[in-house]
Amino acid sequence: MTTRRDFLKYTAATAATVIAPAALAKRAPVGERAIKFYNLHTGEHLSATYWVDGVYVPDEMVAINRVLRDFRTGDVAKMDPQLFDLLYVLQQKVEKQGAFHVISGYRSPKTNASLSSHSNGVAKHSLHMRGKAIDIRLPGVELKHLRQAALTMHAGGVGYYPRSNFVHVDTGRPRFW
Repeated sequence: MTTRRDFLKYTAATAATVIAPAALAKRAPVGERAIKFYNLHTGEHLSATYWVDGVYVPDEMVAINRVLRDFRTGDVAKMDPQLFDLLYVLQQKVEKQGAFHVISGYRSPKTNASLSSHSNGVAKHSLHMRGKAIDIRLPGVELKHLRQAALTMHAGGVGYYPRSNFVHVDTGRPRFW
């Protein structure tokens, strides 16, 4: 014998299987995300549509990794795609299109060791070595405004280097300096 409670459970489960796919389809990410870079050390420009309809575009990711390579050694590493998402949202927050000027993207362990031996401003275990950090500025946006926008995101680390004219952002734990 079916109780009222059993009937309601069955009806709810059946409805969920019919409704859920439609609801998920409406919430599925669609659209494109594009980003532009200008590597100050190599002179390279890149405009990449790196994300389309919820999927990172492999060829564009390869191109971005190449532009963000360690310019001192030529080493290329796989950058964290979430870093690009962070930059994409950051650019929306500051409402300024254009290319991010890249001071430093990926850093090989060799480069990082060399830099940290000459400066106390370079972390020995920098997230740059894991493709999770980038040092940038965005022409037309005051550095302090870029920093503030990054801080409000609570999405990772934010370093402020006004004397060197850049902001560091990473996909590590939220922190600032």
